[in-house]
Amino acid sequence: MTNPPLISRLPSVGTTIFTVMSQLALEHRAVNTGQGFPDFEPPLELRERVAYHLAARHNQYAPMAGVVALREAIAAKVARHYGRSPSPGSEITVTSGGTDALASSILALVHPGDEAVLLDPAYDSYQPIVELAGGRAVRVPLARPGFGIDWDRLAGALGVRTRLVMINSPHNPSGACLAAADLDRLAALLRPTGAFVISDEVYEHMVFDGHRHASLNGHAELAERSVVVSSFGKTYHATGWKVGYTIAPPALTEEVRKVHQFVTFATASVLQYAIADFMTAHPEWEDQLPAFYQQKRDRLVALLTGSRLDLEPAHATYFQLVDYSAISDKPDTEFALELIRSHGVVTIPVSPFCGAPPAGERLVRLCFAKEDATLQAAAERLRKL
Repeated sequence: MTNPPLISRLPSVGTTIFTVMSQLALEHRAVNTGQGFPDFEPPLELRERVAYHLAARHNQYAPMAGVVALREAIAAKVARHYGRSPSPGSEITVTSGGTDALASSILALVHPGDEAVLLDPAYDSYQPIVELAGGRAVRVPLARPGFGIDWDRLAGALGVRTRLVMINSPHNPSGACLAAADLDRLAALLRPTGAFVISDEVYEHMVFDGHRHASLNGHAELAERSVVVSSFGKTYHATGWKVGYTIAPPALTEEVRKVHQFVTFATASVLQYAIADFMTAHPEWEDQLPAFYQQKRDRLVALLTGSRLDLEPAHATYFQLVDYSAISDKPDTEFALELIRSHGVVTIPVSPFCGAPPAGERLVRLCFAKEDATLQAAAERLRKL
């Protein structure tokens, strides 16, 4: 019997750059400032609440949309920070991390033949999910320097087939963030179109230098056509827990939930109960994150001062781009591999985030969500370049 031919749904997709680099980090025992996870623990009280709910027998399926107490805590947080009071029943959905939230939202909104506008550099999961939905990704480069939106190019990319515009602020990998005036301009640009927006805001509480995160949750016009995605993994130093959520108007939420229920159905019950408890007891937690991560950013910048790496301090996230053009003319992936093999430091090249990277751009990304000893060890090696 002849086996049927295997036809890939994603023929151009291989193993993600994050998986590749983390595996190489293990093989070479390198200092891992690549993949975006902290090397420190979530708050002790939060971990204790997980243990409590394990013992309290919260080990079976959670409601598909999420534990009610967690959705109520999310609604309270959004009201406190952005002045919007989303309905826990009809506008908030708990997901298995930001990736589930993104996948469920894109698959809900994009139909075969639709176009989705992605702003480059764009997180690497966006385009494959668009393609799984039968859509086509239209890549629009962010302006250099600064990684702001190139409004003329964005306007030129919008057409009758545009179903979705994806934004990411605070932005991975650049650390740039949109301002309230940018959201007003985006709203005006999209007003005559039928395009929806997915706003990836998983780094919403990591904004520095006195800036304030401009969330679509705080923009009434855009919120009516948007799905906002966020994640507790970033906020609570617990990326492996994979707990995120979406906020969207009821009609959009209904469509997102239709997909979510067949992608993961429900997210780990004990984690949801524990996070709900911690959010209720410590609403101030996210308020200290900007200072916490700004201090780590400043530490990394100070450690690299005097090196041959050029960097403009990031305004948000826990990532820092560094320009290595004074050291090498090699493309970024080749340079990043050399750093691991010859110098024992893991970084992430920027080109995998781009459809077509700007010619001659020489950037790699460092993660500073690390203990000071990790940052010190990485900087000592990088200063030798």
